[in-house]
Amino acid sequence: MSAGLACVIPAFDAAPTVAVVLARLRAAVPGATVIVVDDGSRDGTASAAVAGADVVVRHGANRGKGAALRSGIRAALERGAEVVVTLDADAQHPPEYVPALVESLRDADIAIGARQRAGTAMPPQRRLSNWMSSAVVSVLAGQRVEDSQSGFRAFRRSVLVDVEPLGDRFDLETDLLVRAARAGYRVASVPVPTVYAGTGSHFRPVRDTALLVQAMVRLGFAGSR
Repeated sequence: MSAGLACVIPAFDAAPTVAVVLARLRAAVPGATVIVVDDGSRDGTASAAVAGADVVVRHGANRGKGAALRSGIRAALERGAEVVVTLDADAQHPPEYVPALVESLRDADIAIGARQRAGTAMPPQRRLSNWMSSAVVSVLAGQRVEDSQSGFRAFRRSVLVDVEPLGDRFDLETDLLVRAARAGYRVASVPVPTVYAGTGSHFRPVRDTALLVQAMVRLGFAGSR
């Protein structure tokens, strides 16, 4: 299963967790190509990644998660990956579920690790924003999307070659998903554990929520033409 599989991990100031994520990922999908994108970290993220990653791409300054994903996906495609999995460096995405995401691509083109909202560790404010954004993205995409804010995803190569998303921060993930769905690519949701305790997020509620809203408005107008 790991033949032709690349895992892309955007990382910013993730030195305390990235090595653990890489060790778990190696155990879950031995033989996969592992690419870490150090997005201008101010700590030892790149050094911590070297031992467990096949490739470490470095941005000289922080450019945003979307830019990091774009760099990592480009590196994966250049190395011939047929399937690309994206997951975060903060241990909120369990690497042990990568095989389940990849398996879902038998009947889909994109698989999203969908976290459960009710009765879970997801903070109440994130639970509400997750539900609302997922509902809006489902309408924009024309397909059911259980967790539009999850960056734990698997893609067939064809999706990433054909679709050119806009955005350099968290908005890129929404833009890519909606554009791919509108292009006819099938989206599947795979239940994964909800993990928040002991981890920090670089999502900035005001700035990044505004970017997501802008992306949704842009996509809404694009879809109405």
